[in-house]
Amino acid sequence: MTYNIHVGVGIDKKLDLQRIAGVINAARPDLVGLQEVDRGVKRTEGKDEIAELAGMTGMEYAFAPNLDYQGGKYGVAILSRFPIKNTEHRMFENKREAERRGMLRIEVEVDGKTLNFVTTHLDYQFEDGRVFETEQMLKFLDSVKGPAIVVADLNDEPTGSAYKLMRTKFDDAWVTSGAKTDGFSYPADKPVKRIDHIFFSTRGRIRARQSWVIETLASDHIPVMAELEIK
Repeated sequence: MTYNIHVGVGIDKKLDLQRIAGVINAARPDLVGLQEVDRGVKRTEGKDEIAELAGMTGMEYAFAPNLDYQGGKYGVAILSRFPIKNTEHRMFENKREAERRGMLRIEVEVDGKTLNFVTTHLDYQFEDGRVFETEQMLKFLDSVKGPAIVVADLNDEPTGSAYKLMRTKFDDAWVTSGAKTDGFSYPADKPVKRIDHIFFSTRGRIRARQSWVIETLASDHIPVMAELEIK
């Protein structure tokens, strides 16, 4: 699953982490990449959001702080049903956007194989910024051994340059699984954009069986799911 949780604030403007956890629990994903996560931030009542979500879902977690904000940290996170073996946080250099971005990678073992799982959230203002961040991420991932899944709020649709750059190294689960619907994930109340994506490395060891979205107003995005098979 990839899910931009909008710091736990739904379309109704209410902060409700239990509602986010309910969406995750109902879907029962093995791995979740989260974007827009707060830890100790004033606007979200100082909550350690990822620790609370981990407790509500019974999953392990990792967090990557990309920005200091209102006395706390803001960034991306991962929930995992598998024990997390290693984590890596890489910050991106940016061009014009003031907000710092980054990626979080974890390693888990699935059926005796090491799997890399990555989450990121790219520049929402400038296309050249998204491309620059994607270039850095692909360079970081070049040295990673074994199959990799990258989930992301790219802030980029399939016609965009950052998405196309990702497709030079990764397959898109939505496309390769033959999903019949449009995959729109934003905004949650009337989705018209496909900007939340699940990618997997093209080295031939992962296959996308199916992909779908989950209708919910718990955030301003809706989550995207894929069932992937590691060969």
